[in-house]
Amino acid sequence: MPHQVSVFAENRPGKISRITELLSENGINIRAITISDSGDYGIIKLLLDKPQQGNECLKNAGFASTLKDIVAIKIDDSPGGLHKAAALLAGENINVEDAYGFTIREKNQAVFVFQVADVPHTEKLLKNAGFEIISDSELYFI
Repeated sequence: MPHQVSVFAENRPGKISRITELLSENGINIRAITISDSGDYGIIKLLLDKPQQGNECLKNAGFASTLKDIVAIKIDDSPGGLHKAAALLAGENINVEDAYGFTIREKNQAVFVFQVADVPHTEKLLKNAGFEIISDSELYFI
């Protein structure tokens, strides 16, 4: 099951530099990043090629870092591609708590990465509906 690293950090200059420096020094590659601002603090969400190692490295440096289970699926990179997955989740009353996406240009596909309360149930539902679930090993090296 894939994981993302979530870092609760003070919203001030240099935080991203320090986080990326630590990851770089430990040979950890960032595959995707999002930052949510909430005033004086924010949450930095990282999709890393080595999430467990990245989480430990950040914790050891004093950052409030946690691993979160995520679901990642491939969708068509076309109008309505994301809607197919979103409609299925809504129809099953599954709340998407957090999400981001990116494209894979050479394959004309996109990746939708999201957090839900019940990952195994959601993955099974999506798989049964024909969506391709991306494994952790595949996701970390896209």
